Amino acid sequence: MADLARELGVSMTTISRALSDHHSIGPVTKQAVLKLAKKLNYQPNHLAAALRKGRSKMLGVMVPYIEGRFFASVVHGIETAASRAGYSIIICQSSEDVAQERRNIETLLSAQVAGILVSVSRTTLDFRHFEKVRKHGVPLVFFDRVLEGENINSVVLNDQKGAYLATRHLLAQGCRRIAHLAGPQHLNIYKNRRFGYLEALESYNLQPDDSLIVECDMSVDGGQAATAQLLALPTPPDAVFSAGDSAALGALQLLKSRGVRVPEDVALVGFSNEALTLVAEPNITSVDQRCEEMGQATFRLFTELVEAGSTTLTQRQVVLQPQLFERASSLHLSPK
Repeated sequence: MADLARELGVSMTTISRALSDHHSIGPVTKQAVLKLAKKLNYQPNHLAAALRKGRSKMLGVMVPYIEGRFFASVVHGIETAASRAGYSIIICQSSEDVAQERRNIETLLSAQVAGILVSVSRTTLDFRHFEKVRKHGVPLVFFDRVLEGENINSVVLNDQKGAYLATRHLLAQGCRRIAHLAGPQHLNIYKNRRFGYLEALESYNLQPDDSLIVECDMSVDGGQAATAQLLALPTPPDAVFSAGDSAALGALQLLKSRGVRVPEDVALVGFSNEALTLVAEPNITSVDQRCEEMGQATFRLFTELVEAGSTTLTQRQVVLQPQLFERASSLHLSPK
């Protein structure tokens, strides 16, 4: 802008107003500024403008990881909706590390983002860094993995219903000793999936067996280790419902390595409907999380906060409904 002002012999204020089509600048001056800006390949620094104005059209989006279908699709949903509204997004990964999550929050606040949309890391137990976001007056929306408490704005799947559908499906196939690979119970998604599993057992008047509930980190290795533990029981399970697809894949690998047939000996259901469920042999039954829709709903909730002119709306939670995709891993050719 200084180069433009110097060459045209006008002030930087005139240049700035001409570039922003301000009414106080005449058409001849505007045309001269735009012509020279094009010639010199001038590009506006939107971040610098945001820092001057204390606002921007950028959104911070933070996820635990970007690989896999779920979070990539949620981010795509956010970006699609944000782009239509004139926003750009900055994507950060916490890599399931609360320390990295804190650093990302500092970076996004320094960049003067218009809002922060976040799914918390698996290791997040202290939430003070999110309180800092509120103190800065930045709208904050959680999705999928969310905080629980007052004035939390979030978009979630009905995880309990999804787990209920998955477990009821196994029960309908004739399974009765259904094991559950449970994720870390301080995270809302895994806690609610465990509730749904227990609710389905209760609907069949079955008492839960604590030995059939094994908590793991929802990785492939975690699923293998948890399934090995289940197979070592005096009476092994006849079905496994995993709270995540990666752990379900680990379960499938371990079962096949031990000569256990799926679904004839042990039926299997996962959660998330990741792409891996369709390349595994047999294909894995899984609960779809409506990821694109979750991303779009998260952005819509952010815009509601902006329009309300407040970061502390009465707690608003958008709940999406799950869908079970039945595949070969859980469908018995004949009743047990």
